[in-house]
Amino acid sequence: MNTLNAAAIQTEIAKGSFRPHMFLTNMSMAFFQSADAYVAKSLFPILPVALSTSSYYVFSREDLARDNVKKKPQFGKVAPFQVSNTTDTYSVEVEQIIMGIDSINQTNINRLNIPGASDPRKSKVKTIAEQMNIHQDVIFADKFFKSGVWSNEWEGVDNSPTDKKTLKFGDPNFEPVKFFDERKREMLEIGRREPNKLGLGVDAYNALKENGDLLERVKYSGSSANPARINEQIIAELLGLEKVVVFKSTYNKANFGAKEEMSFICDPSCALLCYATDTPAIDEPSAGYTFTWDMLGDGNYLPVLQYDGENGTHSEFIEGLMATSHKKTCDELGIFFKGVA
Repeated sequence: MNTLNAAAIQTEIAKGSFRPHMFLTNMSMAFFQSADAYVAKSLFPILPVALSTSSYYVFSREDLARDNVKKKPQFGKVAPFQVSNTTDTYSVEVEQIIMGIDSINQTNINRLNIPGASDPRKSKVKTIAEQMNIHQDVIFADKFFKSGVWSNEWEGVDNSPTDKKTLKFGDPNFEPVKFFDERKREMLEIGRREPNKLGLGVDAYNALKENGDLLERVKYSGSSANPARINEQIIAELLGLEKVVVFKSTYNKANFGAKEEMSFICDPSCALLCYATDTPAIDEPSAGYTFTWDMLGDGNYLPVLQYDGENGTHSEFIEGLMATSHKKTCDELGIFFKGVA
């Protein structure tokens, strides 16, 4: 933002320091995505781990759910009851991204004393963070939000649904409350937990928003000042869930140098119903976890660091590190819906 008046400009010209083509410092075109659009941390809890690879216990759901109480024989006792357990493993790998700063090319901007949008360190740190968020969402979509991940999978169809098929969410005959109540009962019976979270692709969410059954349930709840609207919170309340999340993050799927191919990271036509704890617990199952390792030992699993380049290069570098593993930990506590919009 140029704040020089006419007299000040004449003075700068006389000094030989006036630059007629100065960039605005209070505005730029940078397509950073809103932080609340990212989905990787929205459903499953983050679990900090001390080691990059280790194991955890999996106690038998079948043994815990069985009625093991027996009649005591006179002058005797019943056999001890056992709960079997197995172990599973996690493993995280360190991933990295680096951006450079040419100190010589930056000299002119530094001498103009106009940090703002031209501050290379600030902009590159934010860009590194953006890239790490995109990468986590891409991993999330691959590990949790696609066909073939969950054993209990449904598919949306336009008419005549049969086994493991359902009418699409936007179909006028689709009854979301009834349908999700049936899925909740199904998960409760098998997995011993009623689902508490629903992740929706953008198109699946929009289809539910326009569903006549849901609109009918809220149409008398509004006023002129506050008209009745369907949103994530309303859907959660109507379906009896704690949380509904819409997966809005986008990215460019094309390789560097190719024509851009913008796309939603999570399939917009799909949905995932699950039970997941909000925080890690030793006596509670969860459909998935995000294992995180602080590879530098400072408690930060997504550190962003700055360091100088080699002598003579007159360069600086901004580095981002991450070590996470998105893992399905309980198949019974997830139901995936593909093509429902």
